[in-house]
Amino acid sequence: MKKYILKSLKILGVLIALLLAFIIIFPMVYPEYVTEKVKKLANDNLNGEINFSKAKLSFFTHFPSLTLNLDNFLMKGSKPYENDTLVAVKQISLGIDVKDLLFSKKIDIEEIYLKNAFVHIKVNKQGEANYNVYKSSGEESTSESDDTRVNLQRIELRNTRLIYDDKSTEIYLQANGFNYLGKGGLEASIFDLRTKAEIQSLDFLFAGETYFKNKHVSAELITQINTNSLAFIFQQNNLKINRLPVDFKGKLNFLNNGYDIDLEIQSKDSNLDDFFTALPPQFTQWHKKATLKGKTDVFFSMKGQYIASQNLSPDIYLKMKVRDGYVGYKRVPAPAENVYLNIETRLPSLNVDKVAVKLDSVYFDIGKEYFSGIVSLDGIKPPVIDAKMRANINVENVMHLMDMKDFQLKGMLLANVKSKGTYAPEQRLFPITKGLLEFSDGYVKTPYYPNPVTDIHFKGNIENTDGSMKTLAVNVSPATFLFEGKPFTVNLSMENFDDIRYDIQAKGELDIAKIYKVFSQKGLELEGYAKADLTLQGTQSDATNGRYHLLHNKGVIELRNIKTTTEYLPKPFIIQQGVFHFNQDNMHFTDFRATYGKSDFLMNGRMSNAINFFLSNNQVLKGNFTVSSNYLDVDEFMYTSAPAQETKEAKEATVTNDTPTEKGVVIVPKLFNFNLNTNLKNVALQGLTIHNLRGNTQLNRGTLALQNVSFNIIGVSTQINAKYADETPKRANFSFKIKAKDFDVQRAYKEVKMFREMVAMAKDAKGIISLDYAVEGKLNDEMLPIYPSIKGGGVLSVKNVQLKGFKLFNVISDRTGTDGLRDANLSTIDIKSSIKNNLITVERFKFKVSGFRPRIEGQSSFDGRLNFKMRLGLPPLGIIGIPIKVTGTQENPKIGLGKKSKDLEETEYDPNNTEAINEEEQNGETIQKEN
Repeated sequence: MKKYILKSLKILGVLIALLLAFIIIFPMVYPEYVTEKVKKLANDNLNGEINFSKAKLSFFTHFPSLTLNLDNFLMKGSKPYENDTLVAVKQISLGIDVKDLLFSKKIDIEEIYLKNAFVHIKVNKQGEANYNVYKSSGEESTSESDDTRVNLQRIELRNTRLIYDDKSTEIYLQANGFNYLGKGGLEASIFDLRTKAEIQSLDFLFAGETYFKNKHVSAELITQINTNSLAFIFQQNNLKINRLPVDFKGKLNFLNNGYDIDLEIQSKDSNLDDFFTALPPQFTQWHKKATLKGKTDVFFSMKGQYIASQNLSPDIYLKMKVRDGYVGYKRVPAPAENVYLNIETRLPSLNVDKVAVKLDSVYFDIGKEYFSGIVSLDGIKPPVIDAKMRANINVENVMHLMDMKDFQLKGMLLANVKSKGTYAPEQRLFPITKGLLEFSDGYVKTPYYPNPVTDIHFKGNIENTDGSMKTLAVNVSPATFLFEGKPFTVNLSMENFDDIRYDIQAKGELDIAKIYKVFSQKGLELEGYAKADLTLQGTQSDATNGRYHLLHNKGVIELRNIKTTTEYLPKPFIIQQGVFHFNQDNMHFTDFRATYGKSDFLMNGRMSNAINFFLSNNQVLKGNFTVSSNYLDVDEFMYTSAPAQETKEAKEATVTNDTPTEKGVVIVPKLFNFNLNTNLKNVALQGLTIHNLRGNTQLNRGTLALQNVSFNIIGVSTQINAKYADETPKRANFSFKIKAKDFDVQRAYKEVKMFREMVAMAKDAKGIISLDYAVEGKLNDEMLPIYPSIKGGGVLSVKNVQLKGFKLFNVISDRTGTDGLRDANLSTIDIKSSIKNNLITVERFKFKVSGFRPRIEGQSSFDGRLNFKMRLGLPPLGIIGIPIKVTGTQENPKIGLGKKSKDLEETEYDPNNTEAINEEEQNGETIQKEN
């Protein structure tokens, strides 16, 4: 027996030695062969670039499997992310079938192992993804060779970091500490994958808002995978998000340009406390101090295709129930008990306008107080409403339970409201409603201001009997509050919103700056002081039809240091003082003083149609004013807006003086019809100063018109008729007719840009000229003319002008051997011209100079090009003449004999082709600078 035992041990030892030798030596024989075959397999079937530093075979990495270890492995994504990382890992291991490799030299990849890997999936706004690295059947690819194939049986990830950044759906997901084990017949085109997964920390953001933060997720999944279409069918999937158990079913099909989704997530009969552990981070701190009891059911589904390029989106459905709920909070004596909630939400095609919400019931009581509500909302444009609410509750108890320490709200709320129907004011529809709201002993204090608003009392009711605006009635009697020791009271009654019968009384004082701080909102700025003692009684139709004797509107509103901002003005508008007196349909004001940037205003006058304007959306406020100003800077009124920001952090960042802004034209209000008698001492516009502007100005429905307005410019009294209206924040149209007599041509050339561009020859002129011209066209976002859009014409009169150094005439003198045109003196000439399609066409005109009789006609363009035909009549009578053609530019004219020359190319204005317009403007400016 001893002999046989020793022999067996020897044999066993030899076998072990041979096995060890095989394990050590075998990987040393095949590493280059296996590596080359795997490289070929990857190159034949993958679009993404693959790199690694070293390859080696070993049985010891994942014993007993033979694995090919690729060190410093990097895979880049598919277009358009071919330069970005898709997978990066210090070492990736591919499990190889030893038997096939040893006996038939075939390579079967059966296992994949990744440890401490980084996977970064990206999808752009067009739905193009970086994971489409597998070559489709339509591409040039080589099928798997007979000696190398993928026959996966196991996928294992350990401590992997995964980022999914999808710009098309605005979904961002980050999983840290991702451990994954998947087993199944992965070599088949359709197979079942059994999976165990754990994520130590999961973050999930949608549209920049965080929904999961540092959530622990564990899962056991059975997933059917179709590799032919890259489709996943989730058959049995048990998840746990923190402590909340979740059942996950459905399918996900990856398309070339998006997804086909049919997913269902539900949690049945879960504890309410466990449910809150899975909620977004804003609930985390509150949940730690809260006591929650009760049961909840949650169901969520997403079905449909998401293809951004085709504007296709899936439908979303959410349903939730809470039963026998209990909410207590640390150090709050009264909990909310008997909490019931049934809610359903549908969002078809992710279209918010079609959202449907059914709050079948919400109920809770706090001691003897209670709140009960039912709400059904179908759509947004227009919304169809069916709602009921009853409450008798001290809102302070609710605020305590919600841990709203920074925002203090106290008072008893009594409510009984029923409303059913469609809310569509433009169609004169309002839900049938009967409601009572009463709030007493109210108190509001916020962290933005140290003192509260107190003694808030409000009692109001609303009623509508047939669903039309005619039977709508709103009554508030009264609403009172106390702020900084000063009371304010409002009584309001409004009936029949087809022809509003109103009865409003307001009395009190408000420090607007301080009360604004109580309800501070980022991006809104209000300051100042208001005092009101106002009574308004009457009907809208009486005001509209001029039956002012039936109105009883009177009272005073006093404003001081009111500072307001608007999206269309880059600076705040400040009302230094103003007293408004209401009398029937008129609102008078005297010594209304205001400033805007460096500009100042003093206005006196009255407004009419004020009641209609305030009660309707489409009425125009009318007025007659006298307006005076010591200084008005028009450039300060140009519209500016901050550029669009893509990141959430950028959106929240404060716009500083260094932040680039988008320029725009001056925006004219559309709901005013004002007649202004203006007296402006100094007006600044585009580097030009206008003095003593006087005359009639009309502001009518977005159009600013100047009628027979006189002003002083470059030392000359001038008269103008003009119109201006903005079309968009970046486009405006203008027209003007100007008469300016006997002004200095050199001063005009230096100080007036448009004159400099229209009369380029004035650069070399000295003397007196007059202008009678009419022009119309468009302005760009810098309030500069868009030259192809300009049309007009008129007369430029020359009187005692010397063209000293005028290059055109000097070149002609040199070419013809005559000195008569050099530094020519012109007496009286009327030059008629017209403007269209970027060209200035000069009609034929004659003049005498030093015995010569020149005759000129032709065209020039706003970018300095010339095409003039000239006949130089020789002394004594000009009967004999030399035909001359002038081309080139103002600074570099080309002179030749003859009559024929190539016409200048026109540029027609196309309002839809803004890029071409901008390019034309830039080209013109460049040529002018070069010239």
